[in-house]
Amino acid sequence: MKNAPTILQVIPWLDSGGVERGTVDIAKAIIDAGGKALVASERGRLSADLEEMGGVQLEFEGRTKNPFKILHSHAKQIEKMIKEQGVDLVHARSRAPAWSAYLAARRAGVPFVTTYHGAYSQKGRFKAFYNSVMAKGDVVIANSGYTRDLVAGRNPDAKDRLTVIYRGVDLEKFDPAVISKERIQALRSKWGLAERPVLLLPSRLTRWKGQAFILPVLGVLKKQGLSFQVALIGDDQGRQSYVEELDALTLAHGLQDMVKRVGHCADMPAAYALADVTIVPSQDAETFGRSAAESLAMQTPVLVGDLGAQPEVVAAPEGFEGDSWLGQSLTHGDEKAWQDALVKSLTSKADKTSEQAIKARDHVAKTFSLQSMGQQTMAVYDQLIGSTLVAKE
Repeated sequence: MKNAPTILQVIPWLDSGGVERGTVDIAKAIIDAGGKALVASERGRLSADLEEMGGVQLEFEGRTKNPFKILHSHAKQIEKMIKEQGVDLVHARSRAPAWSAYLAARRAGVPFVTTYHGAYSQKGRFKAFYNSVMAKGDVVIANSGYTRDLVAGRNPDAKDRLTVIYRGVDLEKFDPAVISKERIQALRSKWGLAERPVLLLPSRLTRWKGQAFILPVLGVLKKQGLSFQVALIGDDQGRQSYVEELDALTLAHGLQDMVKRVGHCADMPAAYALADVTIVPSQDAETFGRSAAESLAMQTPVLVGDLGAQPEVVAAPEGFEGDSWLGQSLTHGDEKAWQDALVKSLTSKADKTSEQAIKARDHVAKTFSLQSMGQQTMAVYDQLIGSTLVAKE
C-alpha cells in the first residue's frame, strides 16, 4: 500500500477547456490527498495554475497526430517518465497521447486509467480502432450516463470496467455570494453591454455548438420587439470562415447592436452572475454539460439542447414539483421551441434568490461538485494501486 502515490495524467495541451480544467482539478485532488500530481502535455493557459498548486508539468508534444511519434518515440518518452518519476498510475484523457500512455503503462507494468470526455466520430474501422484506446483502461471513467452507454455500445468488452464520474463544478468559485457588483460591472463594461437582459452563450466558436443556429432565432425575437443582448464567449481556434459566417448572420438579422463576440473569458463566475439566461444550443451530443452545471450553481436559468448528456445535467431532481425549475432541455433544432422558451425566460426574468434558485445550487452541490468528482476519482486510484487517497472514516 502506498499512501502518497505519484499519478501521471496525460493530455495534449494544458490550455483552456473542459478536459484541461478537469485535469487541473484532479491534480489538486491528488495533492490535497497527499499524492504527487504530474501532467504530461504541451504548456498552455493552465500550466501556471497547475504549478501554483504544487503540480508538476512534464513537457510533452501531446497534440501531434504523427503515428510514428505516438506509437514509438512518445511511448518511450512516457515510459521514461514513469520510471524516472516513480509513477504509480497513468491516467489518459485524449486519444492520440492515450495510445502513447497505454503502451508505456503496459511496458512499465503500472495501471492505466482513461476518462472518456468526447463522443468521438466513429466512421469506419480505422476511426473505431483509433477511438478504442479510450476504452482500454483498467478502469474507464465516463463523464455521464450518456457517455457510459455510448462507450459500452461501442466496446462491449469494457462494460464491466466502466464507471460514471460526473465532471465537477468548483462551488467555492462558482458561488453567487462571493461575486461582487464591481466584478459584474467590470465585465459588463469590458464587453460593452448595455443595461438590458443578457443571454450568455459560453462555448468555443464551432458549428456544432449552435451559434449559427441560434442567431436567426434571436433575429425573430428582435422583430417581436424583445429587448436583450447576447455575449458569445469562446475562442474561434482559427475557424475564421465560421466567424465570418456568424458576423454575416448577425448583420442579416439586424443584431449588430445585440451580439457581442467577446472571446475567452477569465472570469466565468462573474459572467454567469451577469447573465439573465444561459443558452447552450448544441447541435451535436455533449458528453457532459459543464456550462449548464456552472450556470445552475450560479442560480442562473439555463436552456440546453436535447442531445447527449445535457438533459441529465438540467433535469429537475427527484421530488421537485412545478415547472419553475431553472434548467430546461429543448429539441436542439426546433427554432420555434427555442423562440418560445427564450420569450418566456426574457419576459418572466427569474429571481436568482428564489427557492427554486437555491434548490438548483443545492442540486449541483449534491450531484456535480468538484469534491464529489475528486473523491470518486481518488477512489478509483485507491482501488487499482492500494493507496489511501480517500480519507477513511
